Amino acid sequence: MASDSITRSAWRHLAGLAARPGAHDIRALFAADPDRPRRFSAVLGDMTLDFSKTAIDGHSLVGLLDLAHEAGLDGFRQRLFAGAMVNPTEGRAAMHMALRSHAGDGMMALDEHASASAAGERERMAAFVAAVHDGRLCGASGLTFDTVLNIGIGGSDLGPLMATEALTLARGGRMRARFLSNVDGTGAAAVMRELDPARTLVLVASKTFTTDETMTNARAIRGWIAGALGEAAVAMHFAALSTNLPAVAGFGIAAERVFGFRDWVGGRFSLWSPVGLSIALAAGWEQFQAMLDGGRHMDAHFREADFADNLPVLLALVGIWHVNIMGYGQQCVLAYDDRLRRFPAFLQQLEMESNGKSVGLDGAPVEGRTCPVIFGEPGTNAQHSFMQLVHQGTSPVPVDFILAAVPDHDRAEAHRILAANALAQAAALLRGKALDEVVAEMRAARVAEADIARIAPHRVFVGNRPSTTILFERLDAFTLGRLIALYEHKVAVQGFLWGVNSFDQWGVELGKVLAKGILPDLQPGAAVGGHDASTVALIGRFRALRGDA
Repeated sequence: MASDSITRSAWRHLAGLAARPGAHDIRALFAADPDRPRRFSAVLGDMTLDFSKTAIDGHSLVGLLDLAHEAGLDGFRQRLFAGAMVNPTEGRAAMHMALRSHAGDGMMALDEHASASAAGERERMAAFVAAVHDGRLCGASGLTFDTVLNIGIGGSDLGPLMATEALTLARGGRMRARFLSNVDGTGAAAVMRELDPARTLVLVASKTFTTDETMTNARAIRGWIAGALGEAAVAMHFAALSTNLPAVAGFGIAAERVFGFRDWVGGRFSLWSPVGLSIALAAGWEQFQAMLDGGRHMDAHFREADFADNLPVLLALVGIWHVNIMGYGQQCVLAYDDRLRRFPAFLQQLEMESNGKSVGLDGAPVEGRTCPVIFGEPGTNAQHSFMQLVHQGTSPVPVDFILAAVPDHDRAEAHRILAANALAQAAALLRGKALDEVVAEMRAARVAEADIARIAPHRVFVGNRPSTTILFERLDAFTLGRLIALYEHKVAVQGFLWGVNSFDQWGVELGKVLAKGILPDLQPGAAVGGHDASTVALIGRFRALRGDA
């Protein structure tokens, strides 16, 4: 956490507020303040962030806003949008906002004209998408492409997959989209079994064109295409989202089919870049551009709005309150929209890879908790799985409920049922159910007293469990862009207040390095050594099960 004396005082003040008697009693806050839903909400157009169902009261909200001001959040916000080096461990800016900017917006990333650079590559992407859709770019056998296969992992998979599903699940799209990420050969085998190579356009998404999982899958799919259509077909069926032109050329992809992005774009922030080409191909360029426009709209709001009215800042501060002041170590995300079924997985990378850090920018251990564990599923599915723990588990789990008022289908009654469940889950977490209520209900149902004594405690809900609700008119491409950017900026704010670098990810490297040392030891007859005793034993057992001992 930020550690100067003024900021330390702000943290201590918040801790003192949370230590007051009844500080966790959210129900009491509603009883004392009928106007609470208005005072603890923020609005951007049709989008409402309601955090009234948390234990934040007027004093703690002022304390949180004071923390943001005293820590220098406004200066950080200005440096971020100025393209300053906010990623010092890698010497980079974090200017993913430029990817959705207009060419004339003038955003810089250190000394580079980021808006102009992004706009130029976006024009190339738009031309490519148009040529694929109108059939000017087709497969080796002369057939138009009906499927785009995206090969990538991490940010080159989670973001495009999530956004493509969100934009095409209800109404379909211009092309079918498939995503191949896991190096497990099962995925590649399924792709080769289910798709028609003659009508499949393949995107290889790897900035360095060296990512082990991606390149293993890319080579497998290359062999499938070449085997079915001939070696010359590779150049017609592949495009690359990369900056390593020599490696791409060696793979057989022409330079005009390579779309690049700069090192000021982190992988988990890259769906707005050429990494999002699969979104544009599947959903159509207008949808992709509308998503960019939505992200740009949220950028302007985050950049300009006062903290007290700023949705990303408020969402971040609510999380700070829960993690650092209340001590909650998990965060649940429930999108009551099947189109957002991959949104929690996307947020897992966005938040946990960004802020899952224990070392601060100064190289010293951080003084408090940082990123919580993020998990979630679509509602109402989650109500029949892990929501048991959220309602009655031993530790409160804050929940973000996400809901559109207008569906993208004509089944109005189904959507009313969905919305009723979303609102009811949030209300149930707040309200709970006391023992005397349970007993009265069971007596009214003429349950035997002995059974009431035995069963009633199991039906008690403690309540006072926090949640926020993000409500908007409809989940269109523009709103999807706003929603993604909302969480991106939330992450940046929280990382700043925790004093960590949200834009590097060194924690993913060690396992990759060790895997390279273990791989040779999995070969039949190889001498095994140089590992801990458990790993050596497991390698031996693995090889024995394969008959390779």
